[in-house]
Amino acid sequence: MSETLAAIATHAIDVRHSRFIAQAGHAPSPDAAMAFIAAVRQDDASHNCWAYRIGDQYRSSDDGEPSGTAGRPILAAIDGQGLDQVAVVVARWFGGIKLGAGGLVRAYGGAAAQCLRTASRRPLVRLRELHVRAGFDDIGAVHAAIQAHAATSLEERFDSEGLSLRLMLPQDAIEALSERLRDATRDRVRIVAPADDVQG
Repeated sequence: MSETLAAIATHAIDVRHSRFIAQAGHAPSPDAAMAFIAAVRQDDASHNCWAYRIGDQYRSSDDGEPSGTAGRPILAAIDGQGLDQVAVVVARWFGGIKLGAGGLVRAYGGAAAQCLRTASRRPLVRLRELHVRAGFDDIGAVHAAIQAHAATSLEERFDSEGLSLRLMLPQDAIEALSERLRDATRDRVRIVAPADDVQG
């Protein structure tokens, strides 16, 4: 099972008079990653280099450092720790001594890796959306089953035939909830699990 960060983590190092501060946090979407990057960037730093990994989506930025010396090593640190839904920003205050391409790669990648190594983690739970259709007579049983299985209601609509629900719940809870709904309604409920899933 993939892991993400449970809280924002910070790590600082000094390399030949340059100061590097890495900050990492959970980012469930690209928009959330960019919001985190904007929130933690240091306005007085020489560079704010960053990367994020969210499933198959990833981006990185060298923010003015030589190409490939900052963003990619930060992304490699995220991938090297096997983390997902994570954004990392490494701010650098230039100390007057040039580090060279290799030195920059080691400094940015090292700051990010150490930050992630010491960060508290939590497992990523795979979530699925479930669509439930029930008649008026079964609404009470449906709501009881949903509460018992900690499903989150995304949308609830009524029409002439009854109730239509969109739920979000952990993938491994779908089978148990489906069985309970069928038992409670004598198999009158209709359940559909769309193909898309997310992690949270």
